[in-house]
Amino acid sequence: MTSNIDLVINFTYVIAAGLFIYGLKLLGHPSSARKGNLVSAVAMLIAIVVTLLDNNIINFQWIAIAMLAGSVVGFFAARLIAMTDMPEMVSLLNGVGGLASVFVAWATIQSGAGLTAFILVVTFLALLIGGVTFSGSIVAWAKLSERITGRAVTFSGQAVVNGIIVLAIIATGYAFVAQPDLALTSTEVLYIALGLSLLFGIMLVLPIGGADMPVVISLLNSYSGLAACAAGFALQNNILIVAGSLVGASGIILTNIMCKAMNRSLSNVLFSGFMAVHKTDMVIEGEVKPLSADDAFYVLEAAQSVVVIPGYGMAVAQAQHVMKELQLQLEENGCEVAYAIHPVAGRMPGHMNVLLAEADVSYEHLFEMDEINKRIENFDVAMVIGANDVVNPAAREMKGSPIYGMPVINADLAKNVFVLKRGMASGFAGIDNPLFFKPNTRMIFGDAKETLGTIVRQFND
Repeated sequence: MTSNIDLVINFTYVIAAGLFIYGLKLLGHPSSARKGNLVSAVAMLIAIVVTLLDNNIINFQWIAIAMLAGSVVGFFAARLIAMTDMPEMVSLLNGVGGLASVFVAWATIQSGAGLTAFILVVTFLALLIGGVTFSGSIVAWAKLSERITGRAVTFSGQAVVNGIIVLAIIATGYAFVAQPDLALTSTEVLYIALGLSLLFGIMLVLPIGGADMPVVISLLNSYSGLAACAAGFALQNNILIVAGSLVGASGIILTNIMCKAMNRSLSNVLFSGFMAVHKTDMVIEGEVKPLSADDAFYVLEAAQSVVVIPGYGMAVAQAQHVMKELQLQLEENGCEVAYAIHPVAGRMPGHMNVLLAEADVSYEHLFEMDEINKRIENFDVAMVIGANDVVNPAAREMKGSPIYGMPVINADLAKNVFVLKRGMASGFAGIDNPLFFKPNTRMIFGDAKETLGTIVRQFND
């Protein structure tokens, strides 16, 4: 009977794994992303339900309580978390995934059953990667929510300290695996390993500036998957191994995409300490030319093509819905409207895509950076709404700039540029933007939602 149950469980795991892979494929295009998310969720539900048939489960009470509590928290998080807080929530979810792997590793050691050398190795990896993911995600959350400074935190000898931590982790891992029967290994070494992993996670994320948070979030996502994979080996659970591998691999791929978008190598991310803001002697010439929303209306009314470049400021102002209203009015007026999406616009991967999807902006209107840059000179107006670093021409023009060489949307090449901002504050990278001083740029100061609302009312009148 036991063998038949195991056969059913493993066969169902194969089906769930196939659905995971199909769901990932659907996530590759915005038009099918929601369906892909649903398929993956169904696959996880199937995997969880069939796992409950395992005879090794002693008590279902705590499992039921955990599932109920998780469902309640997930429901209210999805309903109540504002779009501006979504990056912070994603960071916390990554951290929770890492913490779960830590608990699995801890429980595996405490059980003391079947602790072969291989199980000890993967259990230690689950503990290590899970701890790094948890503490690193907490630091990322604190940076994003501005509970600590979003700037890179560095100090003299930081590389040496990190090297000592790595050596201590290796030594602890050796003691953990090579001498599992010693009381020291089962207690003190376990606590030391956990403490080192938590410390290493903090040291990895602290030196990373806030402008690189999309890269960090995708990397931590990958870490959470790798931790889950290691936990799957520790539990000898096939579907957890597959799911963790898929999350880890997709996270690494996404990290690589983010790195290219930020002009950073993957090694910079893995070894940290990149994108610290350097003081430069950049000289920005020109003057700021303000423009009222009423005057902006007349330019937009005559425009034949408009490209909208959203950023984190649009999420803060919650201006996506009124922008959709303006889009419809522009199109009724015979104007082409496109949205230019930079890979790291916002504070997490895909932030702007999710924001615009919330306003029901058609996917056909969304264009990637490379595609829009080929024809941006032909647009009558480029509307920059809350974006800063991703449209900074210093990346092309100023070799002394910390972001020099970073691919950006060339908004300054459009015939007219409207920048909707509350003030002249710098972006998350903490550097000035020469775009604001260009002769074809007009600054429309104030809340973006109110500014766009004024223009919409002008069209209605």
